[in-house]
Amino acid sequence: MRTRRFGSVLMVAGVAAFWGCDVERDAPAELAAGLDMDMLNQLFDVIPETPPDLPGNPLTEEKIELGKMLYFDPRLSSSWLISCNTCHNVGLAGVDLLETSVGHGWQRGPRNSPTVFNAVFNIAQFWDGRAEDLAEQAKGPIQDAVEMASTPERVVETMLSIPEYVEAFEAAFPDDPEPVTFTNVARAIEAFEATLITPGAPFDRFLEGEVGALTEREQEGLALFINTGCAACHAGINLGAQSYHPFGVVERPGADILPPEDRGRYEVTLTVEDEFVFKAPTLRNVALTPPYFHSGSIWDLQEAIVVMGVAQLGRELSPEEAVLITEFMGTLTGRQPVIEYPILPPHTERTPLPDVSPVVRPPTASD
Repeated sequence: MRTRRFGSVLMVAGVAAFWGCDVERDAPAELAAGLDMDMLNQLFDVIPETPPDLPGNPLTEEKIELGKMLYFDPRLSSSWLISCNTCHNVGLAGVDLLETSVGHGWQRGPRNSPTVFNAVFNIAQFWDGRAEDLAEQAKGPIQDAVEMASTPERVVETMLSIPEYVEAFEAAFPDDPEPVTFTNVARAIEAFEATLITPGAPFDRFLEGEVGALTEREQEGLALFINTGCAACHAGINLGAQSYHPFGVVERPGADILPPEDRGRYEVTLTVEDEFVFKAPTLRNVALTPPYFHSGSIWDLQEAIVVMGVAQLGRELSPEEAVLITEFMGTLTGRQPVIEYPILPPHTERTPLPDVSPVVRPPTASD
């Protein structure tokens, strides 16, 4: 049985049952043909039971608790309606189950919201990788006019107007002469989000030597996943989210799946080679996080697998192959974190009041 070493971390409370743990499973005694445990251990890694250390942002109980409050507090938005949890719902595997998220003034965002679960293991954040870490990512939606439509100044003013928040920032950042800052808001949210990991998936137990954790069919699906080339982009601890790839390596999908106006990572790097390049998403908990792709255009996981076979691998998977890979992906569902909804401190007369004024849409050519 393998062991994994991680730095000193704070274990957060809460244990959840396995999804589907009451289903009777066919437990094979040996590996399916084509699988080798040494090879699997080189390709994949296990989600740990505790979150990893964050560079420059040590995890403490006070910081995690503050981050949890901020994550659920809609007053970070100018309307007092939208929180981090709105688009990354911890009760829905860290997503909102929408094709593209709905934000300030019922505006639709341009991309599907990726799961926040296990995002701490991503190489970068957002589909185009424009945020280096979770702290940088947390700043983006707060300031985005389509999402939370607030400003750093308004957020800091809101925090300073609530005595309980001031005390919480002082406890979370005791060495900072000015603990209530927009940067520390993001660092606290990052600390909480780092705890949103989902260990104990059947696939993790399988990697650790419990061969019977995957049925024979699921193992056959894993072998297909590797041998057809899926693991070239979806490997590592998160089975993805470690590299960038063109969407349509072999055959570019249609405009309904790959909207031509979204040029992907090109918008970050302004490099022609990065047109329609996106970060390969994590496949952790993928059975729980439809719809799929950055456009959120496909709701059925098996259909998404077929699309990827043609677009990325130039291969038309047979119905049975697609079913087997889908069954394997079901084994990537780990224990969902159990989060107690925090009681948020009340606002005061100094707190900026909500802004729910209508969003003025600029005229278009069709007007």
